Amino acid sequence: MTGAGSAAGNPVAAEDIVAFVYAEARLLDECRYEDWLDLFAEDGRYWIPAEWDQADPVMQPSLLYEDRFMLDVRIRRLRGVRTYSQKPNSRCVHVLQQPSVEAMDDAANSYRTWTPFHYVETRGDERDYFNGWARHDLMLVDGTLKIRLKRVDLVNLDAPFGNIQLFM
Repeated sequence: MTGAGSAAGNPVAAEDIVAFVYAEARLLDECRYEDWLDLFAEDGRYWIPAEWDQADPVMQPSLLYEDRFMLDVRIRRLRGVRTYSQKPNSRCVHVLQQPSVEAMDDAANSYRTWTPFHYVETRGDERDYFNGWARHDLMLVDGTLKIRLKRVDLVNLDAPFGNIQLFM
């Protein structure tokens, strides 16, 4: 997933960014978590706020706010032989609206998307449904798009729900 650029010579074209978001969701749906983790910049973060319009992931509680290290720990847990909560394994599907490219700043190496989604996570006969918006703050690293921040804002965040096992 590289920034092929546009005919105008920009480092990243809008089509590259949109394709990146779709490809990221497919990696998750195919349980290719290690490949998904490789999409993150070294200082990349994955954030699910606990409050509507939450501005600070550090000074306010979040449902999830994880760096690459913690994401790797979660992936290893999902793959663990003694992870009995994953027998049978959880699976998921993302249904995305076309991502909207909100910002493209080549000089600042900053690209942002906004993507409405429906997400289903299932294990055995249990299903959890989530709806919301994913925002990707992306950057180029050695010619490849990387996630600086993936923020997932849930519409139903104030409803009771169980553990989120996978990644939205």
